[in-house]
Amino acid sequence: MSDRTPQPPAPYGTPEAPRVAVRGEATLEVDPETATLTVTANARGKDRRAALDDLTRRNAAILELAGGYGAAVEKLESGALSISPELTPHGRGERIRAYAGQVRITVVMNDFTALGELTTRLAALDLTRVEGPWWALRPGSPAHRDARHQAVQDAVTRAREYAQALGAGLSALVELSDPGADGARPPAPGFAGGPGFRSAAPGAADDVPAIDLQPQRQTVYATVNARFTMTPPVL
Repeated sequence: MSDRTPQPPAPYGTPEAPRVAVRGEATLEVDPETATLTVTANARGKDRRAALDDLTRRNAAILELAGGYGAAVEKLESGALSISPELTPHGRGERIRAYAGQVRITVVMNDFTALGELTTRLAALDLTRVEGPWWALRPGSPAHRDARHQAVQDAVTRAREYAQALGAGLSALVELSDPGADGARPPAPGFAGGPGFRSAAPGAADDVPAIDLQPQRQTVYATVNARFTMTPPVL
């Protein structure tokens, strides 16, 4: 028996089995799957309890209104709540002139036909600020898988074209890796925003026409690194 340990293949191939390294890329434009609204209710009063009661009432109104859209609202989450004293800007000592409160609610919708109506109805509420919509894809969206598949196909096509330019052909796949697996950070997904709406006084929400909000198409980008061996080139 031989004591010789098998040697790993040469990192850059051999004259008999040259290697070709390529990067496959794919860019898709697809319709968004969700739209997110950030709704902030405010309250202000000379008495802490009164300010807190107003804030509680406005928070409940937002939750009831958004919750009335049923399955069209995918997520309804309460965020940070704060209530703090406001001091007089001048004078000796610390004198409280009012209390200000704020609560933030996130509304994620998957039915864009109801989005415009809900946005205007929320904006018509007393002392309520609406920001958004922010369009997005879900993390597990099929669009991400489709982009990765196309990136792999692009890598194979590029490698085959390089081999054909040398009168050779691809013989085997040596390595296929995601750029993130090599320590590089993949590009951050785009973040598309929208207008903000604010109501400073009570309004008749049912009389407010629904604003026409057109979904913003999302860009999905995928890359993959691939290495192949090819047949000996004709030089």
